[in-house]
Amino acid sequence: MNSPAHKVTIKKYANRRLYDTESSTYVTLDRLAQMIREGRDFVVVDAKTGEDITHQALTQIIVEEEARGGATMLPASFLRQLIALYGNSMQTMVPGYLDAAMQSFSKNQAAFKDAFGSNLFADLAKRQMALFEQGAKAFTGAATPRTAEPAPKSEQDDVATLKAELDALRSKVDKLVR
Repeated sequence: MNSPAHKVTIKKYANRRLYDTESSTYVTLDRLAQMIREGRDFVVVDAKTGEDITHQALTQIIVEEEARGGATMLPASFLRQLIALYGNSMQTMVPGYLDAAMQSFSKNQAAFKDAFGSNLFADLAKRQMALFEQGAKAFTGAATPRTAEPAPKSEQDDVATLKAELDALRSKVDKLVR
């Protein structure tokens, strides 16, 4: 995020329009979500009273993201538990706990990317697809005759290499989990 001194001020008017004072343009909640993804920091204030309403704006962004359909990030069971905590004696502890949990998640996500690289899963998927295609050809008889021949040396090496990489990945994941 940007330094606290460089927070963009977004003014929300009575007509529900959002005005970015830095770019002197009206923006949407989608644009605010994009700013967050870009690491830009902002504060949303009521244009009439000057009250900080950032929390409400962020909550509204989440509601809209969840309503778009597809995969939701907040399971109904989590939302029920969260709602049940309102008015509970533990309510004051929840924000700090959730903030710490998200910071830990982000840290682990970054460590996972550093350890395995961003293309790890794409590379593994390509290799597994190639092996699947070779297996499918073998079952349909397109690749080799029905006689039981040992796989060529290069295929055996590929399988051994994949097994070694999988073992190394398991080891790295185990270290991250601990």
